[in-house]
Amino acid sequence: MILPPFNFGPTTPVAFGIDGIERIADDVTRLCGAGAPVLLVSDPGIPALAERVEGLLKAGGHRVAHFQDVRSDPLSRQIDAAAELARRHGARLVVCLGGGSALDVGKMAAAIAPAGQPADHYALAANPLPAHPLKKICIPTTSGTGSETTRTSVFSNDKGEKVWGWGDGLAADLALLDPRLTLGLPAHLTAATGIDALVHAIEAVTIRRANPMNDSVGLHAIRLIARHLPRAVVAPDDLEARAMVQIAAAAAGIAIDNAGTGVAHALGHALGAIGHVHHGRAVGLSLRVALAWNAEAAPARHAAVAAALGVPTEGRGEAAVVAELGEAFDRFVRSTGLAISLAGDGLGKSDSRRLAQAMMAPENKPMRESNCRSIAEADAVRLSEAVLTAA
Repeated sequence: MILPPFNFGPTTPVAFGIDGIERIADDVTRLCGAGAPVLLVSDPGIPALAERVEGLLKAGGHRVAHFQDVRSDPLSRQIDAAAELARRHGARLVVCLGGGSALDVGKMAAAIAPAGQPADHYALAANPLPAHPLKKICIPTTSGTGSETTRTSVFSNDKGEKVWGWGDGLAADLALLDPRLTLGLPAHLTAATGIDALVHAIEAVTIRRANPMNDSVGLHAIRLIARHLPRAVVAPDDLEARAMVQIAAAAAGIAIDNAGTGVAHALGHALGAIGHVHHGRAVGLSLRVALAWNAEAAPARHAAVAAALGVPTEGRGEAAVVAELGEAFDRFVRSTGLAISLAGDGLGKSDSRRLAQAMMAPENKPMRESNCRSIAEADAVRLSEAVLTAA
C-alpha cells in the first residue's frame, strides 16, 4: 500500500531535567534578552510554586506580572483578561505554569495579546491568529494534556460551549519538563491526567491521519504510561515514575499535534460541556466505550496499540490480539482508580440525547471526521448511552 502524504515534526523544543525550573530566568533571557517583562500565568492551586517561580524570574532581573484567575475548563473571558494584563505590562514572554488549563490560558493569551481581538474571535479557527505572538514557556505540573507540546488551546465560550483555538501562534517556544513539580499530585488527578495522555497517544496512532513516523512517538507514549502510570498513582513521590509519565504526556502531545484526536475527544468534550467532567476522566471513559467499536474499522492499528498496552502477541493472530484490547483498556483504566460511573456527576441515561447532540455539535466536527470510523447520529446516541450507564 502506498501511504498518503504526511508531515511530521515537533513544533516545540523540549527541555527535561530534575530541578530544571531553577534555570527559568536564564531561559527567559535567552529567548527575550535581559530584563524582559514577563507575564506569569499560573494555576491558583499551586500558590507556593507560583511564588517560587515569580521569585526566580525577579532574581534573574525580569519584571513580572502575575495572572492566576484560571479555572478547570477555562473561560474565554479569563484568556481575554490575561491578554489585557500582558498588554498593560508590556510583556514580551508568557510563562505558563500549572495543569492544562493554565497552559491553555497562557498560550492563548500570548497568541492574541498583540492584536486586541477577544479569544472568541479565534475560536474554532474562525480567524487566523495574530502574527508575531508573544514568546511562551510552558511548565506543566500535571502529566496529561500535553498542551506544552501542542498548537491547541481548549476553552469555553460565553455560551458554555467547549471550543478550541489552533495555529502556529500557540506553539510554545520551550516546554520545560521538571518531574519534581509533579510530585505529590493526588492519586485521582494523577490517574485522570495520565489516562488523558494515554487516550491522546491511542487516538493519534489510530485516526485517519495516523502515519508511521508519528507512531514512533505515540506507541512509545503508550508503553511508558502502561509501565509507569500505575506506580505514579500508588507512589506519588516516585520520581522515576513521575518523570516517565511526564515524558509520555509531552510525547503524546506531539503525537496529537501531528495527527489530531478522534471519537474520545468528541464525546469527552461533550461530557465536559454538559457535565463539567474532568477532561482526562471524560476522554478516558469515552474511549473505554468506543475502543472496541473503533478497532473493527482499523484492526491493524489497534493491534499495535494492544501490543503497546501489554496484550500478549506472541504466536497469536491480529484478530485475537485486537479482541482483547477493549477489555485490556478497561482493566488498565480501572487499575488506576478512575471513577467509571457518572452518577455522582449528576448524569444518567436520561441525558443521552443531550450528550449526543453536544457530541455532534460543530465544535466537535474535526474530531468526529478524524476518527478511524465514521460517526453517525445513531452512533453518538449509542456511545452516549454506554458512557452514561457504565458502572
